[in-house]
Amino acid sequence: MGEGRPSRVTVSVVCIAALVVLTSVATPFASARPAHEIPFSEVQGSGLASPTADGWDGVPSSDVALGSAPSSVPNADDTTVETVHVQAARSDERLFVRLQWHDATRDVGADSMRRFNDAVAVQFPVNTSARPPIAMGGQRNMVNVWYWSSDTGTQELLAGGPGSTTAFPDPAVSANATYHGSGANATWTVVYVRDLEAAGENRTTLETEGDLDVAFAVWNGSNAERAGQKSVSEWHYFPSESRSAGPPFEALLWSVAGVAVVAVVAVTAFGVARARGGMQ
Repeated sequence: MGEGRPSRVTVSVVCIAALVVLTSVATPFASARPAHEIPFSEVQGSGLASPTADGWDGVPSSDVALGSAPSSVPNADDTTVETVHVQAARSDERLFVRLQWHDATRDVGADSMRRFNDAVAVQFPVNTSARPPIAMGGQRNMVNVWYWSSDTGTQELLAGGPGSTTAFPDPAVSANATYHGSGANATWTVVYVRDLEAAGENRTTLETEGDLDVAFAVWNGSNAERAGQKSVSEWHYFPSESRSAGPPFEALLWSVAGVAVVAVVAVTAFGVARARGGMQ
């Protein structure tokens, strides 16, 4: 073995180190998913209508960032809720969307001029083939909004731009809510439920074969948030199908890791065999 030439044992050690690095890098990357994608689960039955149903423990989740809505109303940039925790599941007949956010005060009942309710909303395009303007859609591309308020309950709304919100007289969506905890850990949990098939015009088709755009809004009543003063998200989407097996590149990465394992084992065995041969 000449000087300056790495031994096969050294090569093996380097390969093993590279494998460790590859594995440590590949694992979190393989677990990642495309930006703005919110995963969902395929489920059986309707047992997820309750916010506290055990079945929610097995449903994947996303923490969606919120910011103050671009609005001309007074104090529009004064909002407090920065994140909403989102889970979604779909059965053969229904879509379930579960939202959770921290709110230290339970604001129920706007019984005076300066009291406002906690509220949350989910927004979908009416026409799922095109993404509408995020601020309540547009005249040619309306949005279907599911709205829950701690005081008035559930409404289904149609909007074609700011200031155009109209309530459906017969909401196709229902919601159930709970509030638990105290202080900074106090949490609202709201579950929306809607049949995949819903009669009537201007309702989002939930049986779309493509991705389904979705956005969220939260109001904190104790911070005097109402109307256009609210925390909102960007557009996100539910993928066209559940990807419980992971994104396509996950299989590729693990294949690469598998090939690396085989290569390292082969190089190590070869190096050991040569070393033993040289000692004889």
